[in-house]
Amino acid sequence: MRTALLQSSGHPGSVVENLKVLDEAAGRAAAAGAGLLAAPEMFLTGYAIGADIGRLAQPVDGGWADEVAAISSRHGLAIVYGYPERAGERVFNSAQLVAADGARLANHRKTHLFGGFEREHFTPGDQPVVQAELNGLRVGLLICYEVEFPENVRAHALAGTDLLVVPTALMHPFQFVAESLLPTRAFESQMYVAYANRVGSEGEFEFVGLSTLAGPDGIARTRAGRGEQLVVADADPDFLAASRAANPYLADRRPGLYGSLV
Repeated sequence: MRTALLQSSGHPGSVVENLKVLDEAAGRAAAAGAGLLAAPEMFLTGYAIGADIGRLAQPVDGGWADEVAAISSRHGLAIVYGYPERAGERVFNSAQLVAADGARLANHRKTHLFGGFEREHFTPGDQPVVQAELNGLRVGLLICYEVEFPENVRAHALAGTDLLVVPTALMHPFQFVAESLLPTRAFESQMYVAYANRVGSEGEFEFVGLSTLAGPDGIARTRAGRGEQLVVADADPDFLAASRAANPYLADRRPGLYGSLV
């Protein structure tokens, strides 16, 4: 499945403008033959917007979800996007997968929050593996910091995830995550990992770009630079099946020895 990664911080604080950016990117991605467009963490609102996170947060089926569904339907491709999700008094750092026909397929709430900023504004989720079937692949969702824990990615591997989509807000000085860790995660758990990052300065943070689609051979199929960019690459199910047949990591596990890890 051809996968497009939108590397952008959009317009922090303006959902209307960010929906316009997403719409334009979806058009370009569809023209490039993509079946899926991934946008960064908290893309619809902006990441470093402080108390506006709570003010702007919407339910999983709120008006923004309808707007994104309309964009998906208009351009005929699935979209993963990050947003603040309100559930009663709680606010989650969430990512939602919408199908090409606008149907909501999956919603993931970030389980591992990064730093004091996120812990101040969000409640951690409690469901480690969220998946949906899309264009012949099992697509899973994680958000940013979560992919840095090998347990999270391995849980997806054991649940059969083929393409792990990770909206992210990777900041300086952690660029090694995109450069080195992501390809390693893809290799050790035998899946494609799509990592869509923010870029530029926002509040106290400097986002480093470097959005990546890594294959199960540990090789990046595409990698963005440090500016606003849309990059496209393929997640090939035939190559994935061959790689899994050749790589023994998952088959050679001995779970009975790992009790001390948990």
